[in-house]
Amino acid sequence: MTPTREDQHWMYHNMVTSRRFEEAIAKIYFDGKSPVFNMANGPIPGEMHLSDGQEPVAVGVCAHLNPEDIVTATHRPHHQAIAKGVDLDKMAAEIFGKKTGLSGGRGGHMHIFDADVNFACSGIIAQGMGPAVGAALSRKMQGKPGVAVAFLGEGAVNQGAWHEAMNLAAVWNLPFVCVIEDNSWGISVPKEASTAIANNADRAAAYGIKGMRIEGNDPYAIYEAAGEAIARARAGEGPTLLEVETYRLAGHFMGDAEGYRPEGEKDDLFAKDPIPKMRARMLAEGAATEAELDAIEAESAARVEAAITFARNSEDPAPEDALTAVFA
Repeated sequence: MTPTREDQHWMYHNMVTSRRFEEAIAKIYFDGKSPVFNMANGPIPGEMHLSDGQEPVAVGVCAHLNPEDIVTATHRPHHQAIAKGVDLDKMAAEIFGKKTGLSGGRGGHMHIFDADVNFACSGIIAQGMGPAVGAALSRKMQGKPGVAVAFLGEGAVNQGAWHEAMNLAAVWNLPFVCVIEDNSWGISVPKEASTAIANNADRAAAYGIKGMRIEGNDPYAIYEAAGEAIARARAGEGPTLLEVETYRLAGHFMGDAEGYRPEGEKDDLFAKDPIPKMRARMLAEGAATEAELDAIEAESAARVEAAITFARNSEDPAPEDALTAVFA
């Protein structure tokens, strides 16, 4: 399954939009946090996890999804949220903690929720597995269309919640796809030091379902594998486990000194940056012209600038509303 020209343009547009969005957020994030770093300071307080380098996973999967399909994501969610169609203005406002945010500024960047496109994420490791499997079960029981996809990192696969959810998805033959973003690092712990098996896709055999590993952070290969998995789910053929090799170009969080990385690793990763690689491929294969790709990049930059401006100019939440969405 090869992406159409239209799909390739959509994929490239969303990859670039995600990268530009995170570049803008990263620049603003450090406002007020120097010379002494204090994550509580500045217009964007708290932790910030960037997904730059991992954009191919989001677009390769979400290119096959509709608004009625469900996505749960992780604490590193921007690329997936953008690819799923989350409102960029409201997402930016949520990150800034503003009243116009998706959750009125209460959730921040690790708890983005947009019911209009069925997207949610959580800062809790592997937390999205249960809700995604539950959503898939609800669709099956009600006879409604829709596939549920849970994105998570390779470190989350060692959580008990992951195994429990995978088992139930298989037992109930649900329209569910689990996508593991294998960036080789669980915070500062390398995969080989935390996981007993080299390829998590092999664990699919324990649940009697199909598992695939996609190498090289290749948006075209991810698109093909995800298309097959999602088509199987829609046809009632049960869940699939996809493990995708991807690259985290930034630290685990903003301010991470990354002293755990081997010397030269970052240089090697930047040499494999998926965005210029996709641009070069589209040009070489005649899927786009220089002018078309330049226009996509300009449009992405303008869209991000508008979203950041919207967030900056939005009102702060009223103090008296602090407890209106808190339940005891």
